[in-house]
Amino acid sequence: MTCLSLLFPPPSISQQPGTADQPGFIDLVHPGDLIDIHVTGFIEFDWRGSLNPEGFIDSYEKIAKPIFGQCRTAEEIAVEIGKDLSSILREPKVEVRIVDRSKRAFAIIDGAVKTPMRIQLRRNARLNEIIVNAGGLTDRTSGEILISRPLGLSCIDRTSGDKTANTIRIRLPDLLSGDQNANPVIVSGDLVVVTEASPVYLLGAVTNQGKIDFRPELTVSRAIDSSGGVLKEAVKDKISIFRRDGGAAIIAVDLAKILANQADDVKLRPYDIIDIPFKGRPPRRLPPVIENDDDPERRAKLPVKIIE
Repeated sequence: MTCLSLLFPPPSISQQPGTADQPGFIDLVHPGDLIDIHVTGFIEFDWRGSLNPEGFIDSYEKIAKPIFGQCRTAEEIAVEIGKDLSSILREPKVEVRIVDRSKRAFAIIDGAVKTPMRIQLRRNARLNEIIVNAGGLTDRTSGEILISRPLGLSCIDRTSGDKTANTIRIRLPDLLSGDQNANPVIVSGDLVVVTEASPVYLLGAVTNQGKIDFRPELTVSRAIDSSGGVLKEAVKDKISIFRRDGGAAIIAVDLAKILANQADDVKLRPYDIIDIPFKGRPPRRLPPVIENDDDPERRAKLPVKIIE
């Protein structure tokens, strides 16, 4: 599947800063931001620090009570601090700035892209730009993109009104066609997974053991052929398909009869395991254990890209 449409998006898909569905949310104070408070003419009232885990400014000793700052603008926070300080200062002029955004949660892109990575967002960026930064798509994509958006790691929920964590499903053809609804803004904390095609596994007396991508109408003979065919030591009439079917189903296959058009070619399902036994060895009775090659800590070690 080509990624040329992503590398050269149509004019209707903007990649410019400030084009978020809800403009300005990236400029709100996020968890992890370092903020600076400056009171004109009163250097002893200046302060620099971060919000507490609950989103409050609670270590600024000059205010009478903690002030909630998460997902608010710097101007909103400054106004509230000014009201608090007006009890001890005459018409205080308060300025609040975000001086460091580097501690915000990473967005992550993974799956069928050439370079899975963590992304630090310092401006608005849409899905197509995130994919371009990850080197584009690989040929293992299944045609769907999942965006998992946890609650509380970005401020888009304040501007969108959505107060629940959610998963956004995007059809790749829609994104490639320039559908703006299929090209959402990606925010801090998002996990973008370009889903890969489900695998089918081939083990035993086959030229290339391992997994191949499942596709509609894939049959056992085609799968074996795409893996280089059986070895001369293979027992063609004792092949087993181990299938996850509400349990552990075993389907006996006689490849010799299939090739001679004396038996139907068995259609495969995602995650089927085809075992071709060797001569002189007993057939496998239990499904083999397929190790998961996805390290749960792998995403925490992905390279970092800054979009600014």
